[in-house]
Amino acid sequence: MSASVLYMSMSLDGYIAGPNDEPGNPGGDGGAVERLHEWGYTADGNVRRTGPAGELADEMEATGAVLAGRRTVEQVDHWKGDHHGVPIVVVSHRPPGPSAANYPLVTYVTDGIASAMAQAKASAGDRNVMVQGAYTAQRALEAGVLDELEIHQIPVLFGSGRRLFEALPSRVELEIVRVIDTPEATHIRYRVRH
Repeated sequence: MSASVLYMSMSLDGYIAGPNDEPGNPGGDGGAVERLHEWGYTADGNVRRTGPAGELADEMEATGAVLAGRRTVEQVDHWKGDHHGVPIVVVSHRPPGPSAANYPLVTYVTDGIASAMAQAKASAGDRNVMVQGAYTAQRALEAGVLDELEIHQIPVLFGSGRRLFEALPSRVELEIVRVIDTPEATHIRYRVRH
């Protein structure tokens, strides 16, 4: 059975993007996105690391669908319609803008996070669903449809920016499933206790 898994790189103080994270400046100021993803790629950003980091990147790319929020996908122009060759399900309160029509693997779902997750899981088959975006993760936790979190904890303090868990409606209990420690990051896999 497939699981829905949030994959997110995060600073030690809880930030997933720097200040001024917006469509014209995805990831915010100060090279925050680059710093958060150094664990998986070499300094030039083009070559995947080997060892545990490479294995974790392979695990993410073995997912069968992506579920993300509108803000996330619009900042990266829907990954040009190709996020490792799998369907991209976008949860949104509004119908898609015109650019989404260019990408046949992109589907907008406007009737809520539970419906979007059900569609992403159906698209993924027996593979996991990769969840992307802070707001989407928060709503999925709230609705009880997020199964696991894979947090890549980066040894840096940003001090400001966009936090992953800025606003949750209630406490969420987690169980640690796996910890992989590398020089660039500590990778912690949690299962959500429903």
